[in-house]
Amino acid sequence: MSLITIVKGDITEQKVDAIVNAANPMLLGGGGVDGAIHRAAGPGLHEACKKLHGCKPGDAKITGGFGLPTKYVIHTVGPVWQGGMMGEALTLASCYNKCLKLAADNGVKSIAFPSISTGAYGYPVEFASRIALAEIKGFLKENVSLENVIIICYDQRTYRYYEDALKKRM
Repeated sequence: MSLITIVKGDITEQKVDAIVNAANPMLLGGGGVDGAIHRAAGPGLHEACKKLHGCKPGDAKITGGFGLPTKYVIHTVGPVWQGGMMGEALTLASCYNKCLKLAADNGVKSIAFPSISTGAYGYPVEFASRIALAEIKGFLKENVSLENVIIICYDQRTYRYYEDALKKRM
């Protein structure tokens, strides 16, 4: 049975098979989680991402982990919050689903996600946490290959929303 855990911490320090990067469409680093992952991984990640030629919102692409304590980095581009009426929920759900599929296709047993789109992209954490956990739980029901899914929350506020959403979905 797969385990879902919520942790307050730094995604770049997770000792898992794959971490997810909440990236921008160019995949070349930036602020927030994306910048932290690129800095921690070193220049090899930047070079690998150049070869991917970007990523569309809702999609995902995979690279090696380079200087990170993980084998893979799965890059996904979440939606920019525009009030919730522009398909943001479907795009966010697609991010989680595509990342999980890429993980399963690459033999990943453990994966760590950040709270996708809730930083600079402005997606309300209350809504994003529900979508994230619904997609993860739905995927795990159909796919037994993943053993451990961790949601890494950068701050206490985000952690509380994910903890609440996990309790409500159990």
